Amino acid sequence: MHTTYITTALLAFTTLAPVLSAAIPGRTTHHGSVTYCSGPNACAPMTIKDDNCLTFGSPMKRLTFSAGLSCELTNPSIVDLKMADQSPVVVLFGYEASAFTWKARWALKIKQIPYTFITVPSMMPRPVLKDTFGLTYRKIPVLAIGKELYCDTSLIIEALEHFFPDSEGYQSLYPRAADGRIYRPMMRGFASYWIDRPFFRATCGLMPGSVWRTSFGQDRAGLIGHTLDPDKLEKKIPENMSRFDMQLSMLEPMFDQKDSPWIFSTSVPSLADLAMYYQLWWGVEVAKGHFIHNLTAGGTEDTDTEGAEAVFNAQRYPGVFTWYRTMQRYLENLPSVENKDPAFGEVLQQIKKSPNLGRRSLLLPTPRSSHTELDRKCGLVEGSLVSVAPDDTGMNDPTIGTLVALSSEEVVIKPQALDKAAEIEVRVHFPRLGFVIRLAERAKL
Repeated sequence: MHTTYITTALLAFTTLAPVLSAAIPGRTTHHGSVTYCSGPNACAPMTIKDDNCLTFGSPMKRLTFSAGLSCELTNPSIVDLKMADQSPVVVLFGYEASAFTWKARWALKIKQIPYTFITVPSMMPRPVLKDTFGLTYRKIPVLAIGKELYCDTSLIIEALEHFFPDSEGYQSLYPRAADGRIYRPMMRGFASYWIDRPFFRATCGLMPGSVWRTSFGQDRAGLIGHTLDPDKLEKKIPENMSRFDMQLSMLEPMFDQKDSPWIFSTSVPSLADLAMYYQLWWGVEVAKGHFIHNLTAGGTEDTDTEGAEAVFNAQRYPGVFTWYRTMQRYLENLPSVENKDPAFGEVLQQIKKSPNLGRRSLLLPTPRSSHTELDRKCGLVEGSLVSVAPDDTGMNDPTIGTLVALSSEEVVIKPQALDKAAEIEVRVHFPRLGFVIRLAERAKL
């Protein structure tokens, strides 16, 4: 007897859509046997309910599954498994000197999700993204799960949590705290609205002045929207070092706790630990002049100065420093899951062969759906041509596309066709918080 095991992540990306609810009334049918699993070692046979299954003639073509579950289909003749033997490829596009790329890389490593890493330039243009997907969005990283592209690490993290849940053996970035509570909203806010913003502004200000005297400085001036004076930025390094010190001073009391080495008293690192670590690590490295050759595409050479050691050390901030070393060892001891820079032609074929995400699985789950009436008043209805841009840097370079779907978490668009047709038709997902979505003709208002 042929048996096929299908995970939740794969189910969402096949003609099999998101498993059967265990207690829905209705007469059973005899389309085949299904083994329902609520965890790796918690499986039981169950029958298919008419209420839960969509059939298109005979044999059955689609089953509807709920998130976080998996099943065995023991009679493949009843289900179209043409796409089910193909898992969607996971590809991360970024570059070595990108702080936010490291956030995504370490998230994938903590969750132990195998993925391919494709290096792109630190500055525009990025032909591999434009020519392959028609994507002109200028921030990095970009994550592809099959033919779905996720932009901004705040949304990338949520996509990884959803499609690779702890119920299927992947570690969660939102583990339960010692008091039994799950602090997911607080962890997200800590990462996105403290560490990724004011803390990042402090660490970014530690970059050596030589960085800004290269084409990188010109490129980032375009991103920010105004000219940058390298001499002034170099003179501001002591001021930014002081801001960095103030940030560490605010964070130090979090590490007085004795019940757990992690920020929210969890049993394993959470998103909060990941966020603070990647940004602190990057700031320390770039302040020394590490990675700046990569950052500037060879415009300046790496150095190895004292950097931020006068501020960040075991004597001044013992709690933060001890936690930092603990997190460093934790990441170093994890097995690698990265396949770095294979031939892109092979990766391209994998993406092309990846199954499509079903319509009902297109949006990540949210506590509440989008407010339809408010969206309508803003002109945000399916099929509209919209402009999507970050609300901080990059506002002058919006991504234009047709609105496909919308929730309180994300906006999904089909990118507008460019002069040269993209090799793969994709959908692009952006967060709603931190981004401005408007009708394209109103984009400049």
